[in-house]
Amino acid sequence: MGEDGHNCAPDSGSGEYREAIAAALVADLGQTDRAIKTAMRWTGASERTVNYWMSAERGPSGEHLIALARHSDAVFITLLAMAGRVERESDSQNPDDRRR
Repeated sequence: MGEDGHNCAPDSGSGEYREAIAAALVADLGQTDRAIKTAMRWTGASERTVNYWMSAERGPSGEHLIALARHSDAVFITLLAMAGRVERESDSQNPDDRRR
């Protein structure tokens, strides 16, 4: 928990991380009350916490990030990209072809 007792990470990475996760959530869910309720259901986080995530004021940490990635393809792909784990087109060839 953060210093203020909320389940979000005030210092969770750079602004780039917070903005990327927020963009992924908005792309996947939109910016409606229903979107916030969906993210709350996925993570068990409070409405205030989800609002922080979606506005990029704070980023999800630990268990919440995993829960979001489990439910949201956009968050999952964003997380992989930020970790440098997204395959490039040239890397996705058949493994047998690369051995030749």
